[in-house]
Amino acid sequence: MKHGGIMEKILKINKRIVASILCICLAFAFVPSLEVKAAANDNIQAVAAVFDEAYYATMYPDVAANANGSPLYLLNHYVNCGIYEGRNASATFNATDYKTKNPDLVALYGDNLIAYVYHYVHMGASEGRDATPTVGGGIEVPRQLTLLGVYATEYDPTAARATNIALAAASVNGTVVAPGKTFSANSAIGPRSTANGYVTAPVFINKEHAMGLGGGICQVSSTIYAAMKVAGIPATERHAHSLPVNYLPAGWDATISWGSLDMKFVNRYDKNMVIYMNTNNGILTAALYLQN
Repeated sequence: MKHGGIMEKILKINKRIVASILCICLAFAFVPSLEVKAAANDNIQAVAAVFDEAYYATMYPDVAANANGSPLYLLNHYVNCGIYEGRNASATFNATDYKTKNPDLVALYGDNLIAYVYHYVHMGASEGRDATPTVGGGIEVPRQLTLLGVYATEYDPTAARATNIALAAASVNGTVVAPGKTFSANSAIGPRSTANGYVTAPVFINKEHAMGLGGGICQVSSTIYAAMKVAGIPATERHAHSLPVNYLPAGWDATISWGSLDMKFVNRYDKNMVIYMNTNNGILTAALYLQN
């Protein structure tokens, strides 16, 4: 690689680090991981492994007051704000304390706190490294929800399809699926019409690029499907796009079309399942929780 290319790459990485430290609430930032960079999904998966939403809400009522009961809001707050404010992810993990207690990692990760979470989840815990908070570690709170699966995908927040993604995600957010009942992406999102605020954006039609009303909503159904795959929940109906998508691995997408193609699954648990979704700054997140 030429010297100019290396410097350009370094500058891009530094910009990402600065963006994450700015702590823009509820907006996933790109941050370096063990391999210089981790995608938004890698970050959310790592944080979800150590995060306790019931503990976080109890420990930090100022955040809970704005969450409206959404565990995904709390998770997003920690990733983008709380971790940089020194807040605990749970009674057993604090990123700042993990950094302090493991000085050998500082040369690798510096002030990139998400990277410390990633390290703890993938290596530190198995190595017996200490991540216990110095304050608030003794609090135990009964969990009301159990996270089954979470996934995050990226999109261009300035594109027309971003409007459709936000509308569709908001329609799905908070959907409760009772035991034995079927979730339908089409039913949860509803008709894609101008009256409902949807706009024209790029779509795939018969293996060709075209424009259509509501273009982009398939990223919502696909992100839910990806969260289902993480949770081990099979789809009872799922259709692949006619062309590859750039926001998910092959086989992880799920296209939908009003009145025809749908993405569905059955809640096979004996408790209610709740689907939460969030769109912020080009990151779409879907999380499936089980009510305890």
